[in-house]
Parts: sequence; C-alpha cells; structure tokens
Amino acid sequence: MEEDNQNQESNQETAHCATESSNECTDENKTEQNTSQECTSNTEIKIGIIGGSGIDQPDILENRITTSIITKFGQPSSPIVEGTINNTKVAIIARHGIGHKINPTNVNYRANIQALKQIGCTHIIAATAVGSLQEHIKPGEILLADQFIDRTTKRKQTFYEEDKVCHISIAKPMCETLRNQLIQSCQELNLEFHKSGTCVVIEGPRFSTLAESNMFRSWNADIIGMTMVPEVVLAREAQLPYVNISMVTDYDVWKEEEVTTEAVIQTMKQNAEKLKKLLLHVIPKIQYDKDNSIRSALKSAMF
Repeated sequence: MEEDNQNQESNQETAHCATESSNECTDENKTEQNTSQECTSNTEIKIGIIGGSGIDQPDILENRITTSIITKFGQPSSPIVEGTINNTKVAIIARHGIGHKINPTNVNYRANIQALKQIGCTHIIAATAVGSLQEHIKPGEILLADQFIDRTTKRKQTFYEEDKVCHISIAKPMCETLRNQLIQSCQELNLEFHKSGTCVVIEGPRFSTLAESNMFRSWNADIIGMTMVPEVVLAREAQLPYVNISMVTDYDVWKEEEVTTEAVIQTMKQNAEKLKKLLLHVIPKIQYDKDNSIRSALKSAMF
C-alpha cells in the first residue's frame, strides 16, 4: 500500500498558479468563479498542516497526491501533499523544505500561507520545535501556546505592502476553538502537555546567548522558538484560524546546558510520534466555524 501511495504521489502531481491578490476571499466584489476557486464552502473543511517538527513526512495521510503551487509571493517551502485523515481533507507543507534546507529567516512565510489559502484550507495547525525557558516545562512535552513575544528582525509580516495598509489585530494570536480542541485531545490521549504559554520568537538560526535566555526568563516567557512569527500573523491576515503545537526539545541555554542540534533532533524524533497521534485524534473532530471572528479579521484592519 505504501508503494502504491508513493506511485500515486509521483503520478498525480499537479500545478497551480495564482495571479490574484492575497485577499481574494475577502473581496466583497469577488466573482462566483473566484469564490469557487479560492474559498471553501461552509460545509467542507480542509486542514492545512505546516510541519517543522518531524511532521513534514506525510505518512499520516491516506489517498496522497502532491500539488505544486506558485503564488503571488513566490513558491512555498515545498510542494503540498494532500490527502485525508478519517475522510477529512488535509494538506501538509514542510516549512523548512524537504530535508530541512531552509533556515527560519529564509522561509517564504507569505507564500506558505497563501498556498494553503489557495488550495482551500479552512484551518491551519502548525507544529514547531521549541526550547523551554521554565523548569516545569520539560523536553518531550507539548505546549499549546496562546501568546508570543516577537524578537524577529528580518521578516515580512504582512501581505499588504503597496496600495493598502493592514493593521491586523493580533491581541489573541491563536484560534481559541482549535486550542480548546487540542487541549481536549491531549487530555483524552493522556499526553504530557501545557494548556497555554508565551513563546519568544527569535530570528535565528543561531541559538540564544546565556544573557538573552535569562532575559527572556525574566519576562516570564515559557518557551523559545524561531518560526511562529510571522506565520501566525499572516494566517490572521488570510482570515484562517491558526493554532500552534509547540514540541519541547530542550531546556534553553539558561540551564547552562549546551543546546546542540544533535540533541534537538533526537528529541524531535521522539516528539514526532506524539504529534502524529495527536493530529490523527483531533483532525476528524474539527468543524467549519463560519461565525469565527477570525474569518472577518480584515473588516476592521484595512486602511
């Protein structure tokens, strides 16, 4: 069966090209044709998964096909693998490219979010590897972040750079409906997890100095990562409910233990199985929520 799926992926690769703007689905004057191409009906959902913590391999999907996307903002990090989980449509993109070849600064976050929007995703679940800034948040555990502190410096954080200005509200970055569903699934699966927390997002790709790590701890931040921003901000501009699953791989350098790539990768491999188990459990439960305020986030944001 695996061989058949691989053949199916290679034989059914398709390509899409976008010329419309990133807010096509929110334009009140959009045509019926554009609506059918870019927006998903109220009764059908498709879950976009942005993988970066051992979940960029799409073996959790059935009926897999590979879709190559070109967006107004360029190519996304990888082809998108589409398939199903218990009859729910899912699309997976590898944030750092196949084989983890793109560093956090160079990820084309705008193209990744736009590509998922173009193929009809209605929700986004993003997985990230993070370090812990608190003793009680242990490597191997899951944290469902609800806040972030942005320390990035080189990334485009908006789709709107020319004719319009978008002042998007991001006071509560995550979709609370999705977060609550993940909390329930973690509880039902008896996973070791934390219901909430604040993530400091650094530019990377280097790890923190000891002084930086202690400063972040003094801010009462819980975890540290490199990719949540601008991903979550762009998802809000795209009016897509977004949630982050942070997989803790290490204690940051504050604990005066050297953070090494080898140690992080080893813990990531262990976390990957927990993450797959969680996704398989929660995705069939997600429903389309047309009244979610995130789906109209642009109404009060555009100038």
